[in-house]
Amino acid sequence: MSSVEQVEKGVRIRLEAEEAALVRALMEQLLELLGEGPAADDELAAVGIAEKASKPDDPVLARLFPDAYRDDGEAAGEFRRYTEMGLRDGKRTAAGTVLESLGEVRSKGAEVLLDREGAQAWLRALNDVRLALGTRLDISEEWYEEAARLDPRDPRTAMFAAYDWLTMMQESLVRAVW
Repeated sequence: MSSVEQVEKGVRIRLEAEEAALVRALMEQLLELLGEGPAADDELAAVGIAEKASKPDDPVLARLFPDAYRDDGEAAGEFRRYTEMGLRDGKRTAAGTVLESLGEVRSKGAEVLLDREGAQAWLRALNDVRLALGTRLDISEEWYEEAARLDPRDPRTAMFAAYDWLTMMQESLVRAVW
């Protein structure tokens, strides 16, 4: 089982090999979902502005990048045009920090030592993955009951277990940081 503890130089996270592999896989999937950054020759993108921006069709991306103005589509689009690229970059950077700090996952697991900035990146990335999973699973306040009723062979069972584990991991990390 994983452990998260505050140490003199920051936070230490110890993960079993399976846990580290899960975190790696989820962060790689998050990066794939977020997509590549803009092309280097895009002048507007170089300063963080999208030429056109609209609410994503994918419910997960819409959850990760919600409209700032629910009742004003034009204002929401304009706000998104100036902010979404920076938000995407931040999410990619946080997921990349997690992947980099995990290093090579060995059969004995992984041990990660994080400074405050690294711990904050982990918290942001774990939150993004939880939001993505929660959206795909249509998590509600009754999700524990729903998960308990699932047949163990149901493919969602593993996703509910991952969501639950990520929740515990995020809570442990918050407690260690504060």
